[in-house]
Amino acid sequence: MVQNQQCVKRPRGRPQIRCDDDTRQLIIEAAAKEFQGKGYAATCIGDVAQHAGVSTRTLYRLIPTKAALFQAVVADSIDGFMLAIDEQVLGTLGLEAALERILAEFGRLTLSEETIAINRLVIGECERFPEIAAAFYETAIQRISDAMANWLRRQCERGLIKVDDPQTAAGLLRGMMIMDPQRAAMLGQRSAPGPEEIVKRAKICARLFLDGCRA
Repeated sequence: MVQNQQCVKRPRGRPQIRCDDDTRQLIIEAAAKEFQGKGYAATCIGDVAQHAGVSTRTLYRLIPTKAALFQAVVADSIDGFMLAIDEQVLGTLGLEAALERILAEFGRLTLSEETIAINRLVIGECERFPEIAAAFYETAIQRISDAMANWLRRQCERGLIKVDDPQTAAGLLRGMMIMDPQRAAMLGQRSAPGPEEIVKRAKICARLFLDGCRA
């Protein structure tokens, strides 16, 4: 009984210091809002630190450069997509359902207002800051393309589909899923697609693709 009472007592003194991982996540979330709202050049590291509730010194200790901060923002959004299409999740689904899930998650990521804002940022400022173009291509585009190509390759090995070049096929899938609606949204000709439209488009794209390459 004495031990139980000791376990529920709250420690006195200063509150527990937040761990570096949690602090880093707060910084990334604050930076994402700053980049989306102001662009890359106009984003101030001091403002990011203030909105994250940390000192500039702490921010630079965890993420040493502005370019690294931008890359961390991009990687954070891609991490969610990678978890959503993890093989343990897709392995429980049939071929068509798995592809629909991949495309729907890809659509939710790339057709969101946040990602469209980042795309505008990269296109608008990549000549002045080529490091953000390289970070976006390697951390977002290439990583997603590799993940989709690897899934297609596994389906070929299982004998379910026949694709000569999974990497090229992955690029075709990505374009079919998001190019037109994303371009229209980026040009201000329409709002970002909602969840229902994204799911509907994913089903159509999956069916068209599989009808062309099913073994």
